[in-house]
Amino acid sequence: MYVSKMTRFLLSALAAIFLSAVAISPFVQAQQAPNRTKVAARRAVEKAPAKPGQIDLKRSSIYVHVDKTGLGHEHGIEGKVKSGALQLGARSDAGSIVFDMTSFTADTDRARKYVGLEGSTSESTREKVNKNMRGADVLDIEKYPTATFAVVSALHKKTKQGKPVVELKGDFTLHGKTRPLTLYAEPAQEDGQWNLRGDFTIKQTDFGITPYSAALGTVGVADELKIYGDLWIAGDESKQD
Repeated sequence: MYVSKMTRFLLSALAAIFLSAVAISPFVQAQQAPNRTKVAARRAVEKAPAKPGQIDLKRSSIYVHVDKTGLGHEHGIEGKVKSGALQLGARSDAGSIVFDMTSFTADTDRARKYVGLEGSTSESTREKVNKNMRGADVLDIEKYPTATFAVVSALHKKTKQGKPVVELKGDFTLHGKTRPLTLYAEPAQEDGQWNLRGDFTIKQTDFGITPYSAALGTVGVADELKIYGDLWIAGDESKQD
């Protein structure tokens, strides 16, 4: 059968394209394999059951009440835990909590409600507060992106009224400074997890932070901060004292 030169040319071109695709396909697959492996590994970690004592990062939050001085304003701050684990009942090496300082956000409605403040704050005002709070003059999150509570002991105790609490003792590091810390949290169990809720106070100046002020000091925030923890911890096998 007669085949024109043009037809033969087209057939040759198609054959060349096909052979090139066959040759390139293994290379493309090899390039994509590491990405698929990374995605699969990440999904496996997300689906893996949490180890007893591991902090649930999605459910856990930190809240801070910032009081005012002069003509300043009170603020509610919220942030997230970056990593951590606690072995409730441990008398030593009870674990650690790493706070993600880059996640701390001022005056969300949830934060204000949690710390007992009314009303909402405009987006423009929140942006200004966040810029000041995260900047080099206050938290300096570029230099100090995390804070850490190294927990020495996490013992179950009871108050004078017989109410169960967990006493957490350890060292709190913020802004490059470390100070001893003891706090008491109320424990509760739900859906196979421990929920610890407690609060403590610190002074910014104890950690080398100068409280924000403006207008020759007539507008500012207080030195003392009240910090609330709402932690969810996997497992129900803690030791009871």
